[in-house]
Amino acid sequence: MTTETFDPKNAATAYDPNEAPSVSMTEAAIAHVRKQLVKNPAMKGIRLGVKKSGCSGFKYDIEFVEQPASGDQIIDVADDVKLYVAADAAPYVRGTEIDFTREGLNSTIKFNNPNAKDLCGCGESFSV
Repeated sequence: MTTETFDPKNAATAYDPNEAPSVSMTEAAIAHVRKQLVKNPAMKGIRLGVKKSGCSGFKYDIEFVEQPASGDQIIDVADDVKLYVAADAAPYVRGTEIDFTREGLNSTIKFNNPNAKDLCGCGESFSV
């Protein structure tokens, strides 16, 4: 496993830990999160993190939260929807688009992550 570090000499492509991650959500994903937040008024947004897990190395971790954790980067994806990105997840999810799809009775949150080099067959984990 390799991780990126910030090198000011190569700032155009390196991860800057002080830069907010460019994570976005599609309108479908925002609408899905909005519905969940209405059902749970105490929740203020969702947190995106990654955990070491799965056959490819990492898995996405999404949770509805009442407040951001220390170090979370806050992204206002809509006036009423906040996305908190865990600080340790930022280099792995930079540039990711979160989508929500519905096919028949199945619904899925999908992560379109340009940093993912390999995905496992089930789509649950990735490597960078």
